[in-house]
Amino acid sequence: MSSAAEAALCQAAMAALGWRRGGIVTSNAAKAGTIRALAGARGFPPLMVVMFHFSEGHHYSGWRPLDFLATRGYLWVEFFFVLSGFILTYAYWPRLGELLKRPGYGAFLRARLIRLYPLHLFMLLWIVMLVVVLRGLAAQGGYLSIFDARYHQDISVRGFITSLLLVQAWNTMPTLTWNGVSWFVSVEFALCLLFPALLWLAQGRPSAEPKAWRGFALIGCGLAGLLALLFTSAHGLDITFHNGVLRGLSDFTVGVGLAVLFGRVQPRDRLPAWVHSALQVMLLVLLGYVIMHTGWSHTRMDIFTVLPLMALVFALAFDRGVIARLLGMRLPQLLGEWSYAIYLGQTAWLLFIRFLESRVYPAPDTIVLGMRFSSLIWWLEPLGLVIACVTWGALLAQFIELPVAAKLRAHFGRRLDPRSIPTPS
Repeated sequence: MSSAAEAALCQAAMAALGWRRGGIVTSNAAKAGTIRALAGARGFPPLMVVMFHFSEGHHYSGWRPLDFLATRGYLWVEFFFVLSGFILTYAYWPRLGELLKRPGYGAFLRARLIRLYPLHLFMLLWIVMLVVVLRGLAAQGGYLSIFDARYHQDISVRGFITSLLLVQAWNTMPTLTWNGVSWFVSVEFALCLLFPALLWLAQGRPSAEPKAWRGFALIGCGLAGLLALLFTSAHGLDITFHNGVLRGLSDFTVGVGLAVLFGRVQPRDRLPAWVHSALQVMLLVLLGYVIMHTGWSHTRMDIFTVLPLMALVFALAFDRGVIARLLGMRLPQLLGEWSYAIYLGQTAWLLFIRFLESRVYPAPDTIVLGMRFSSLIWWLEPLGLVIACVTWGALLAQFIELPVAAKLRAHFGRRLDPRSIPTPS
């Protein structure tokens, strides 16, 4: 293939213009190289996950709407995995033939590791540094480090090695380890390994047009997998180090199936923008209703929160409608760009809060600014955490994630690496 032809093909994938035959037509969003609504939508799930981890580890607010939203924060990981399956299928469908060959498969995995691994490695080493520093301070001060307290994360050699190899969530560990949230990266890597097979199931052969029945079949299989996990789990869909790959695979398969259906529907979309707006608003209202009316989290009722989250990926993919326009604004786009870093970076600040609570905060009844300290910190702590995680995520993205990936791409090349894939990973 000539360099000009390869460049043209890469550009087609980079712009995610869709199916090579009978598929997605060019739109303004595609010309810009991304589905802006989905790029913006990925900015908010990490914040929900942050609030879930804070609330579970420290306290809930006592305000029912906020608590019910926070306690389901872990279910936004479903949105991540579905979005990842959808966009990878959307971007790589024209290149199935290459993915099924060893050089192309290797190039794809290299491209995904360039996206996933540098920030993962940085945060793993950052947690190592925190362990060394906080244990050193504890030894100097004669008190117990938070890493030696009764409830602390695994910081074993085994956990470090499995984290380095990105297999810590492949049922290799009995608990979360080191940077606990990186279980998501481990699962995403497993899904990348499986992706060509799933894409083949979605298409059948490299030159084939997408078939709607394949999309429905994949969605059905993914949902069946989630239900099987729900009926065998004691914690709802809060499944991470054990069977996390099965959880991710179920969600990812739904995303692949939704992309197949999107490939069939999008070229024929003649609906006015208000219909897209109505569908998006309806799904958000439905999501709010099930969050408020299906009881506490970690039960089989989790599935009712997951379904509208999945449907939102499909509804927003058209890049039309009022919610899509709002997500295309500057702030959601920035949060989307930083989303992976916000998600991976949160552990450092959750640990910092534990250190503050154990060694720095005054007694709960201490009067500060005319208020009991426990009352003052009740809202300041989670608010400060969100601000810190967003700021830290922005710094990680701008000074670690993006420049390191750029250097690696400059060295290894961009083959099978679309420039703009709006996934959380």
